[in-house]
Amino acid sequence: MEEAIKKADVLIEALPYIQRFAGRPVVIKFGGHAMEDAAVLDDVLEDVVFLAAVGMRPIVVHGGGPQISLAMERAGLTPRFVHGHRVTDADALEVVVRVLTEEVNADIVRRIEAQSGRARSTFQGGRSLLKVRRKALTVVGDDGRARQLDIGYVGEVVGVAAERMLAQGADGTILAVPPVGQDETGQLYNVNADTAAGAVAGALQAEKIVFLSNVHGIMADPEDPGSLLSSIMEEQVESLIERRVITGGMLPKVSACLAALEAGVRKAHIIDGRLPHSLLLEIFTDKGVGTQILKGPAAADA
Repeated sequence: MEEAIKKADVLIEALPYIQRFAGRPVVIKFGGHAMEDAAVLDDVLEDVVFLAAVGMRPIVVHGGGPQISLAMERAGLTPRFVHGHRVTDADALEVVVRVLTEEVNADIVRRIEAQSGRARSTFQGGRSLLKVRRKALTVVGDDGRARQLDIGYVGEVVGVAAERMLAQGADGTILAVPPVGQDETGQLYNVNADTAAGAVAGALQAEKIVFLSNVHGIMADPEDPGSLLSSIMEEQVESLIERRVITGGMLPKVSACLAALEAGVRKAHIIDGRLPHSLLLEIFTDKGVGTQILKGPAAADA
């Protein structure tokens, strides 16, 4: 009986959040490394199905870097990266689009449906709901001169077909968004999944954007797991970036969080996707398990 009462207490704690977030879009982004572990992937998607079941409107934006690199190597292509961007020529683009849309995205849809959820890809008939332009990558050399590098078919998001996206999820269907964009001519582009997620969240005016990572969140000292910052203001994040406390793979996630907040998203979260049901714990409990980033004065709700 005591165990049953504890379970009821958890549900009661979640109730005000369920009521507050009903009908609101929530963007969840997780990457290719998390998807390499089927158990972790299924755990995350079980949480996503729960969100939809209680009336929220989850949109999943995924990556697929490791899967793309493996597929390229099998095709005799050598993955190349410049300043964190995958160089995407025509041959690489063919692999990128196939892996992201026909393999990774399709697998996510299948796994959601296997858990009695409804899901669909936003990439249909070779058309993307992410509007992009070719990314111009400017770097500064050792001589102090700026120059542009050609990284191929890599795009930056300039628009999202938000109304169509919202309409597709209006009946409770979970949307799976691959980071493949399209320009005005119909040309497809490879897009950074973190920035794609931030753009989608901003365009939908999402209640939250949640990044699932392989760390618990933002640390005041990256070498000290006990320095987790459970709640942090936008200005503090910018300071941590300037001081190079936030670097590497965490930087694009944090930058996407800031961009989403600037676009009107209420809160951004970074959590450890390997922790069972971390998504539910972050959204539906008072304490949470990761880092929430706020634009305005800190609030008490999750």
